[in-house]
Amino acid sequence: MLMESLGTPAARSRYSLVAMLLHWAIAIGVIANWRIAEAAENLPQAERGAVMSWHFAIGMAILLATLARIIWRLVHRPPPLSSRLAVWERVLARVTHSIFYILLLALPLLGWIGMSGYKAPIDMFGFVWPVLPVGFGEKTGHEILEFHATLGSLMILLVGLHLLGVIKHMVVDRDGNLWRMLPFGTPKA
Repeated sequence: MLMESLGTPAARSRYSLVAMLLHWAIAIGVIANWRIAEAAENLPQAERGAVMSWHFAIGMAILLATLARIIWRLVHRPPPLSSRLAVWERVLARVTHSIFYILLLALPLLGWIGMSGYKAPIDMFGFVWPVLPVGFGEKTGHEILEFHATLGSLMILLVGLHLLGVIKHMVVDRDGNLWRMLPFGTPKA
């Protein structure tokens, strides 16, 4: 059933359509950006630069979508966690989401700062993010980008943990938790 009436317990346990759209856009962007970076890893430098320009553009789009999601979340309270969750599940959910937000902000910002060490602006589909006035060069820029890559690996591990949680809730618990972030299905309060 597509979006129940607003007054039902199932509807109150579901995220808003805007939150859903931002969640899935960011999720697709993160996975696409990871795959782009992996694909560019062993390419010749000229080809690598062309492929990585997509990585930079998507990264900055993820930053904007994350800022929009944070603003939306501050203005529109998210649904409460299910009362069926154990205390450890509630804590893990809150910690995981907090780390997601930190990484979703830190990764593109570190990429922008690192690229600024190379004096390279970032073209985001025609909008150019200027070089930041950093007081370092390519060596430090490279170190920052290496840290960015390490955090990117942490992000992918966190995505995997998140997916394992979804599978647990859908297959083991059968609590309909996934439906909180989709406009169909029946979440349980």
